[in-house]
Amino acid sequence: MTDQPYPPARILGIETSCDETAAAVVEDGRVVLSNVVASQAEMHAKYGGVFPEVASRQHIRTIYSVIDEALSEAHLSLDDLDAIAVTRGPGLPGSLVVGVNAAKGLALGSGKPLIAIHHLEGHLYSPWILDHGDSLEDKEEPSFPLLALLVSGGHTELILMKDHLSYERLGGTLDDAAGEAFDKVARLLGLGYPGGPKIQQAAKEGDPAAFKFPRAWLEDTWDFSFSGLKTAVLHQVRKLRAELGEDENDEGVVLPVADLAASFQMAVVDVLVTKSRYAAQEFRAKELLVAGGVSANQLLREMIVQDTPGKVHIPPLYLCTDNASMIAAAGYHRFVRGQRSSLDFDALPTWPLDELV
Repeated sequence: MTDQPYPPARILGIETSCDETAAAVVEDGRVVLSNVVASQAEMHAKYGGVFPEVASRQHIRTIYSVIDEALSEAHLSLDDLDAIAVTRGPGLPGSLVVGVNAAKGLALGSGKPLIAIHHLEGHLYSPWILDHGDSLEDKEEPSFPLLALLVSGGHTELILMKDHLSYERLGGTLDDAAGEAFDKVARLLGLGYPGGPKIQQAAKEGDPAAFKFPRAWLEDTWDFSFSGLKTAVLHQVRKLRAELGEDENDEGVVLPVADLAASFQMAVVDVLVTKSRYAAQEFRAKELLVAGGVSANQLLREMIVQDTPGKVHIPPLYLCTDNASMIAAAGYHRFVRGQRSSLDFDALPTWPLDELV
């Protein structure tokens, strides 16, 4: 590993793009001094997904206590920090505004620089962060150029990174994101929310070859599509119910949920891994990076490491879902390169990654 080319800095990260209220302090873009996440998953489970108004209200209730806890865990005060980084977008409008306004207030009161961060950029920097117990000597930084698979509830994209803060979007989903498909199929199978962990758990006892679900390869592009796969699962469930002589609204039907979950999961992961590997070869990427909530999926983690000849970087499980450490890590790289945000910027609920400069 080369010597740190930039000066040391401690960044407070704040993340409220969806239903996690999070704050963290990260040193030099890699070392986590604190990482606090107040999840709302149980609160939204009864809705079968995130209820935006409920999410923003809960952010308001918890944001300052979460920030205080992050500073306390790091044994630091605002005076000890170099800057504050906050998620500006994309995300739920009401949720984003809570975090942005809290960060502006802290920056104004403390005189610390403020840095607006793209949520997806945060995910891309999550593999740079050290896991608990790791040292800088134990874990080398990803090497450029690298191919990044960004896969979450709202996004499924392939991005070429030629250097820090340099992104070329190669392709993305044309309809459902992979995580969104997991959520919808989990509801279809009666597994509940959030869908990713529920599908993974059910699939453990299933046969991934039990059902031949389609793969949308979209040849000659680096795009993805999971809507057809979701529909195929729906048709298969209806067919099974019909064979059992039951109505689709009848809760008494015993479906082969484990096999359905395992076959669906394999269809998603197969496409993600195969297209990522081919893209890495095509663009001569030295290494592959996987990030976003779906990167927590165990089958994806195993298959992409097995099928990729080069080095693969995947964040530890606690950094796969939304968190503020990744926002602080991305904030570090922008801070040391001189970026500062004014206090009059607005949240951007629909902020394309390719607009970053």
